[in-house]
Amino acid sequence: MVAGAALPEWGTLPAAYGGGAAAAWQQLKSPVVVPLLRLSVAVCLAMSVMLFAEKVYMTAVVLATRLLGRRPEQRYRWEPIRDGAGGDLEAGGGNAAARYPMVLVQIPMYNEREVYQLSIGAACGLTWPADRIVVQVLDDSTDPVVKELVQLECERWASKGVNVRYEVRDSRRGYKAGALREGMKRAYARGCDVVAIFDADFQPEPDFLHRTVPFLVHNPELALVQARWKFVNADECLMTRMQEMSLDYHFTVEQEVGSSTYAFFGFNGTAGVWRISALNEAGGWKDRTTVEDMDLAVRASLKGWKFVFLGDLMVKNELPSTLKAYRYQQHRWSCGPANLFRKMLMEIVRNKKVTLWKKIHVIYNFFLVRKIIAHIVTFVFYCIVIPATVLVPEVEIPRWGSVYIPTIITLLNAVGTPRSVHLIVFWILFENVMSLHRTKATFIGLLEAGRVNEWVVTEKLGDALRMKMPGKGFKKPRMRIADRLHILELCVASYLFFCGCYDITFGNNHYYIFLFLQSIAFFIVGVGYVGTFVPHS
Repeated sequence: MVAGAALPEWGTLPAAYGGGAAAAWQQLKSPVVVPLLRLSVAVCLAMSVMLFAEKVYMTAVVLATRLLGRRPEQRYRWEPIRDGAGGDLEAGGGNAAARYPMVLVQIPMYNEREVYQLSIGAACGLTWPADRIVVQVLDDSTDPVVKELVQLECERWASKGVNVRYEVRDSRRGYKAGALREGMKRAYARGCDVVAIFDADFQPEPDFLHRTVPFLVHNPELALVQARWKFVNADECLMTRMQEMSLDYHFTVEQEVGSSTYAFFGFNGTAGVWRISALNEAGGWKDRTTVEDMDLAVRASLKGWKFVFLGDLMVKNELPSTLKAYRYQQHRWSCGPANLFRKMLMEIVRNKKVTLWKKIHVIYNFFLVRKIIAHIVTFVFYCIVIPATVLVPEVEIPRWGSVYIPTIITLLNAVGTPRSVHLIVFWILFENVMSLHRTKATFIGLLEAGRVNEWVVTEKLGDALRMKMPGKGFKKPRMRIADRLHILELCVASYLFFCGCYDITFGNNHYYIFLFLQSIAFFIVGVGYVGTFVPHS
């Protein structure tokens, strides 16, 4: 980037452009603003290079894995469990009862009025010997009507011969982790070998256990088999399409790389099967962060256990389609990992059961680059620092840092969802907007401040939306202004718009094209005009 030679200095502009404020700015700019901005540019460029290297590395690993045909079934022993074949996880299975391991299926719920029938029905429909499976519905609902509905649904399946247990507790202490921990204390649960976990909106196919459990049966070093998510409402609105692009990259690249190289990745909290002995050895469920699933995965990995990801096994589930639900989810997913990193850094460093390379992978690749730097550099660099250089032409950003690296990173992210490549510009703008929320949450987690342990269950709509929106004559519901306005996003929108106006008036960087588009995106989210509007009548 080359600054325009004719760009006027604020101190020389007429009073109409700032007067005393412009003079004060000129006094501060050279001794304070310019050095700080140059330092910010240097730090952001360094973080961009780290993120770029990580993206290129992961893409290369995925390509190599696919070219070499390194499927999970080839890296680990897998064969179906048949009648008469020993299948006991903990000892040699010689008797008929031990041919299939005992499976516990846990479904944690909290006021899941819209989806409880789907999830319970899917879990009760899993094909597995009836005497070797227990479906455990862990209901933390506070709505008495919902609790009654869930209990009746469990009783309905029990009357069909399914071993389904309806469990409640006195408080929601520990939220999801607390519910799963309490469920494991039941006498019938202690007799199980593996546990499959499904959130309330997940619908596994009937053969799910037959495709996952054999990995645990035949490979004693494996602790976790993780399936991929398939989104039933990805086409509901533009916001869900953007989420699909981000999450598809997470599964097809990040999870695949972790599985094929280090046999480690973060458990997604659902659509996975755990070896219960590994879960217990790792210390069980803990509620010290809002990512109890990632916490468990890291602790199990430090005990020497391995994980496998099955990219071709998909479990249906629902994306949050309202902005409010999505913001709460992203706060939890950004704050939790940063807080867990703070809590576990030294534990990982001191661990003696895993190799140095695995420690480096967990600390640097998994936590530092993907969970912290990725959020911070996206917002600080693209939404704060680059726009600021428009106002301070003394600070230049090399084109490789402002154009080439971001372009390559964006293209590499797009490989996860080829069908949405034409939406890549919208995805960039939306991700930059959400990076504000994620960066704030990341710092809350690192500093262990404010809303660090806030847990809000992601709202699921199920079929309710289609029932409430009958079609042509439907009018979008009105919402109170206070419920829709997001002040931080509107402030950033104003800042970007001002920088864009300044650039188009005095500069020649042509950043204004990006600045205006990004300003519009922040404004749209700032006034809440994104996602699905749900009538509450």
